[in-house]
Amino acid sequence: MWVFTASLPPPEWVQPVSDLSELITDPKYLQPSPWVHQILKLLDNSGNMEHNLDVYCHKFLIRLPPNFVAFVLHSDQLRGQFDVALRFFYWAANSLIRSFGSLGMVEELLWVWRRMKENGIEPSLYTYNFLMNGLVNLMFVESAEQVFEVMQGGKIGPDVVTYNTMIKGYCKLGKTQKAMQKFREMEVRNVEPDKVSYLTLMQACYSEGDFDSCLSLYQEMVEKELEIPPHAYSLVIGGLCKDGKSVEGYAVFENMMRKSCKANVAIYTALIDSYAKSGNMEEALRIFDRMKSDGFEPDEVTFGVIVNGLCKSGRLEEAMEYFEFCKLNNVAINAVFYSSLIDGLGKAGRVDEAEKLFEEMVEKGCTQDSYCYNVLIDALTKSGKIDEALVLFKRMEDDGCDQTVYTYTILISGLFREHRNEEALKLWDTMINKGITPTAASFRVLSTGLCLSGKVVRACMILDELAPMGVIPENAFEDMINVLCKVGRIEQACKLADGIVDRGREIPGRIRTVLINALRKAGNADLAMKLMHSKIGIGYDRMGSIKRRVKFRSLIDN
Repeated sequence: MWVFTASLPPPEWVQPVSDLSELITDPKYLQPSPWVHQILKLLDNSGNMEHNLDVYCHKFLIRLPPNFVAFVLHSDQLRGQFDVALRFFYWAANSLIRSFGSLGMVEELLWVWRRMKENGIEPSLYTYNFLMNGLVNLMFVESAEQVFEVMQGGKIGPDVVTYNTMIKGYCKLGKTQKAMQKFREMEVRNVEPDKVSYLTLMQACYSEGDFDSCLSLYQEMVEKELEIPPHAYSLVIGGLCKDGKSVEGYAVFENMMRKSCKANVAIYTALIDSYAKSGNMEEALRIFDRMKSDGFEPDEVTFGVIVNGLCKSGRLEEAMEYFEFCKLNNVAINAVFYSSLIDGLGKAGRVDEAEKLFEEMVEKGCTQDSYCYNVLIDALTKSGKIDEALVLFKRMEDDGCDQTVYTYTILISGLFREHRNEEALKLWDTMINKGITPTAASFRVLSTGLCLSGKVVRACMILDELAPMGVIPENAFEDMINVLCKVGRIEQACKLADGIVDRGREIPGRIRTVLINALRKAGNADLAMKLMHSKIGIGYDRMGSIKRRVKFRSLIDN
C-alpha cells in the first residue's frame, strides 16, 4: 500500500459557471458549474448543514468566492427559502473571513467585517472569532483588540474562544502580563477558562522563566479538576527542575502517572538532570532505570545528562562505561557529552586522557564549542601546563570559536598562579580591547593576583576603569581585604580600608566589619578583637580644634 506524505495543495476558488468563453460568447448559453449543483444539494436546512458544507469544501479542496455565493443565493432552488438562504449567507461570510485570515489578506478580512456591519448584518459569535483569530495569526493584535471591544459593547459578548484568541495574541507579542490580565478578566465576566487558556499562559510563563506562575496556573487547573494536557505537565515539571526543585517536580510527575497521563523522554530527562545537579545521583539513576522499564528509550540528551552527573560526582569510571555503551550502540554523542567527560577527567588530574578525547571530537566530526575548549584550558592551567593552555587558546581563535570572558578568566588565574603577572595583565587588556565585558568573577581573579603581588593600587585603578563599562563588582573591596589579610599583609589591608573610606566608596562601619571578619577568618583574632573594641574607622580624635577620623592603619601603628 502506497502512503503519500506530501502536503495537500491549497484550496481552489471555484467559479459559478463553467469557463467556455472560447466556445460560447452568448451569456444565456453559459451553464452553471457542477459545483453549484453539489452545493445546492447540501442546503437542506438540517442541523448539520453548515458542518456538511465545511466537510465538503475541505474534502474537495475548494473555496467559494463572493460571486459563487451570490449565484447560489439567486438560484431558483432557494427562492422563498429565506431561512436556508440566510444560513448559507452567514456560513459563506464566516468561510470567507476564515479564508482571508489563512491567506494573510488583512485588508480583505476587515472589509468583509465592515461591510457586514454597514449593511446591518450582525456578525455571529463564530464570525467574530474567525475574524479575531485571523487578525491574531497575522500579528494584527491591535485590530483584534478593537474587534474585542466592539463585542464587549454589543449584543454578542466574547466567549472562552474569543478570550483565548486575545491571550494567544498578547503572548505572541511577549506581553505576558497583559495576557494574564485578560485571563483574570474572564472570571469577572463569568467566562470560565478552559485548558487552552491555561496552557497558552503556562507556555508563555515558561518561556520567560517565570516558573512560579507556571506552577500556580497548574495548581488552579488541579483545583478546578480540569483536564491537564501532557504538555502542561512537561512545562510544570521542566520549570520545577530548572529551579532545582527536583522533589516537587517528581511529585507532579507522580500525579501525572496517577491521572494515567503518559510521560515522555523529555520529562524523564528533566527529572534525571535535576536530581543529578542537586548531587543526588542515586535518585537520578533510579529514575533512569524506571524510564527504561516504562518502555522509553533514552536518547543522546538523556545519556549526556547521566554522564555529566556521574562526572560531577567523581564517578568517572561509570561515566566512561556509559560513553563506551553509546559508541557501541550508535547513540549520537554531542559536544556537551564530550565536554562533561573532558571536564571530569581534567578535574581528576587525568589531563592526557582529556586531551585525547578532545582530539577524538575532531575525528568524529563533533564541533568543539567554547565550553569544550574552556574545560580543557581549565584542566591544563590547573595541572601547571599553562603554555599548552595558551597554545589551545590561540587554536581556539584560529578555529573561529568564541573566546568568552570565562576563557580569559581561566588563563589570567593560571598566569598569576605561575607568577607571570605581566602576561596576566596583558591578557586582561586584550580582553577589554576585544570588547569582552568583564564579570565580577574575572575582576576577583585579577584583583587577587594583583593583591598577592603587592599591586593593590593597580587593582584599585582597574576597578575605577570598570565603572564606565557598567561593571560594578559589589564585593570587590571586601574580596581584596580578605585576600590581603589571609596572606598576612595587614598593613596593606588597612591602607586599602582607609583609601575606601577617604574616597567615600563605602560607609566606615561596613568597612570596619569587613576588616574584622577578614582578620578573624585569617586566624588573627587578637587584631580582630583590638579593632572591635577600638574607635578605629568610626571614632574621632581631636587635635586642638581639628576633628579627624581614627585611621585603620593605626591598628598596626600602636
